[in-house]
Amino acid sequence: MRGFEWDMPDDARRERPGGDPARLDGHRLVPLATALLQGDGLILHWSEDAEALLGYTAEEAVGSYAARLLVGEEEWPQVAELFGQIMESRGWSGVFPLRHRDGHVVELEFRTYPIVGPDGALLLLATASDVSSLRQVESDLAILNGFFSQSPIGMAVYDPDLRYVRLNEALARINGMPVRDHLGRRISSILPGINSAEIEQVMRRVLTTGRPVVDARSHGRTPGDPRRDRAWSASYFRLEDSTGRVLGVSSSIIDVTERFQAEARAARAQERLAMIAEATARIGTTLDLQRTAEELVEAVVPRFADFATVDLLEPVLLGEEPVHLAPDRTVRLNAVAVGEAYESGMAHAVDTVGETSEYDAQRVYTQCLRSGRPLLRSHVDEAVLASLVASPDRVGPGMEAGIHSYLMVPLLARGMVLGGSEFIRMRNPEPFTPADVALAEELVARAAIAIDNARLYRRERETALTLQRSLLPQEIHRTLGLEIAYRYLPSSVVSEVGGDWFDVVPLSCGRVALVVGDVMGHGIRAAATMGQLRTVARTLATLDMPPEQVLTRLDETATGIGDGQFATCICAVFDPVDRTVKVASAGHLPPVWVAPDGSARRIDLPPGVPLGVGGVAFESTEFTVAEGGVVALYTDGLVERRGEDLDVGIDRLARTLAQQGRTLEESCDAVLAALVTDGTEDDIAMIMGRVLPVPADRIATLQLNGNGRLPGHARRFTRDTLRRWGLSVVSDYAELLVSELVTNALLHADAPRRLRLFRDRVLTVEVADAGGQTPRLREFGEQDEGGRGMYLVGELAHRWGSRLTKDGKVVWAELELPLGSGG
Repeated sequence: MRGFEWDMPDDARRERPGGDPARLDGHRLVPLATALLQGDGLILHWSEDAEALLGYTAEEAVGSYAARLLVGEEEWPQVAELFGQIMESRGWSGVFPLRHRDGHVVELEFRTYPIVGPDGALLLLATASDVSSLRQVESDLAILNGFFSQSPIGMAVYDPDLRYVRLNEALARINGMPVRDHLGRRISSILPGINSAEIEQVMRRVLTTGRPVVDARSHGRTPGDPRRDRAWSASYFRLEDSTGRVLGVSSSIIDVTERFQAEARAARAQERLAMIAEATARIGTTLDLQRTAEELVEAVVPRFADFATVDLLEPVLLGEEPVHLAPDRTVRLNAVAVGEAYESGMAHAVDTVGETSEYDAQRVYTQCLRSGRPLLRSHVDEAVLASLVASPDRVGPGMEAGIHSYLMVPLLARGMVLGGSEFIRMRNPEPFTPADVALAEELVARAAIAIDNARLYRRERETALTLQRSLLPQEIHRTLGLEIAYRYLPSSVVSEVGGDWFDVVPLSCGRVALVVGDVMGHGIRAAATMGQLRTVARTLATLDMPPEQVLTRLDETATGIGDGQFATCICAVFDPVDRTVKVASAGHLPPVWVAPDGSARRIDLPPGVPLGVGGVAFESTEFTVAEGGVVALYTDGLVERRGEDLDVGIDRLARTLAQQGRTLEESCDAVLAALVTDGTEDDIAMIMGRVLPVPADRIATLQLNGNGRLPGHARRFTRDTLRRWGLSVVSDYAELLVSELVTNALLHADAPRRLRLFRDRVLTVEVADAGGQTPRLREFGEQDEGGRGMYLVGELAHRWGSRLTKDGKVVWAELELPLGSGG
């Protein structure tokens, strides 16, 4: 008779009010015995739980009288009386002891229901549970219900479809809705203002995997507090019965808004510190003004702003001191950096890099610059934007780009306004706040110091470079018999002026001195030393001193400067007539000579010591060069590279110069391209000279024999030569100079040997003799018959002088030529 059910009273079928403590979702927690008895007490039905509680099997119980089976004989009258009362009433509930099959007594709580059987007979349905087990379950449920209902923590139970099954009042208050409005609905329909999709995704994962989730964050607005964002921490675990069947998900939820806001503030503070640290590392890495402005823009886009600009006052770009911003003066700003996080069209509302805008004195932007205080417009509309931009036609593009928040911070350094930096938000929904202003001020202040340093550096560098350029040759005059090309390259790494120099010094008789030097070190001090040495070297060379004497005097000058200033130098004198080169070195790198056939070699010289060491003699070497050959003088910046031997660089230079078919200028470019590929840590100075043939109409030579008729012969030679050259206009002066020089050689030297006329920028008259005594002007009286020769030479000539040679001396005098008749 298991499964027996007919005309059963409704209250026997319903669960007990508040839910039957013996059942939860159809699963028995406490055994519930059922039995069906006839009106005379005969057992018709005996359930499995009845077997478990009392020990009698259904076969043993069914067909037996309940009183005889379950109670003692002495209790039969009492049982009969109670049974009769039950059958006459609508039922009974209470506790009654029954005897277990093994003899011990079991306290059972009964519920009895009189019912009508199929044939109209009255039957009794009885249910019973063990009192001790039932009291334990009721106690547990009472504790659980109390915990659920009284807990200040929000708690809920959801079915497998994530619908609310049960929740406590604490959670209802958190959500701002009654408990009944939750039941049977999902979070997404109850709380649309929070991240419900993310929450339900977490719950599904808990349902699927069975792994609990602790401290899952949710945030948003609820009907209970619709105007304020809040945050919650939730923990989820899966509910299962004893067989492992999944019943749903349970959650516990606490409000962590204050902690969330504190964490958010801490995260923002940490992010600001990180931005400041990163900006400190990346802003001001160079002393380039524009690059520093670009680094500021790169540091804030897109983390801080969607769009940023840096504009500087015009004097700042020129390296000048910023001017005071007068209240009635307009302001001119030049855009030096612009950056954006994405293509927005905002670029049409601001100046492009290099463009200049003028702001009226009354505009809010100008007033902000003048005050030095930030300008914050948290919310930007068309009217606000019109007050900010330089011209009205920029309002439309700015609004179309989506600008909604604006911040401008003046760039201040050492109490001076350098310009302004603008920050704009478009896609970023958060408006700028006072905290953002503080962060922007910090970043801009760092950039302003770096920009001002770059400005000062630019000014000082321009000053130093101007000084250095003024110390280098401003013009290289064409030299007869020698084509000259040169290059000077300042350091690209050290970014300072240095002590490298070169010079081309025109000498008498068409000769030229080539000087290259390198003062050790960099900066103004090295440049100043270089200027002194170059001036002295040029002066000494014009005195017709041989190269070794020039270096000796330069060494004395460098020693006299003091402060441990040393320099290397090489001095070479080229004579275009006999194509000789006389060269001496003071610790400098050797020249490279390229023959007309393309073979290249370094010219080994007595090394000498650097200038400034003092007390060491210098030696010179003389050699003859062929027409078409090239000689190169240079400083170590051209051939010296870190980790590489100097000889490697010199050999590379020689190979580059050996390649034929280039002009001299092209050879200079080729050398720089081959040897200076990634910049240089030192300045570079280089001179190249190509030997050219001297035209026949530029030089005339007369060999002189030692007899008394030489002056007249020399005059005639001079007159005829100048007539051929079309210079008869200076013939009289030239003849007189020749006559005096030849006569002076006859009187005061062993004998004149050669007369040479040389036409270049001036006409040079040169007389060589075997004497070793230098001519000089001397005093003479009115009655003296001699002593006036060199005085006349000094009066007639533009300049005159002499120089010693290996077999005597040469005395020369120059005459200026009429305009258009020189070389």
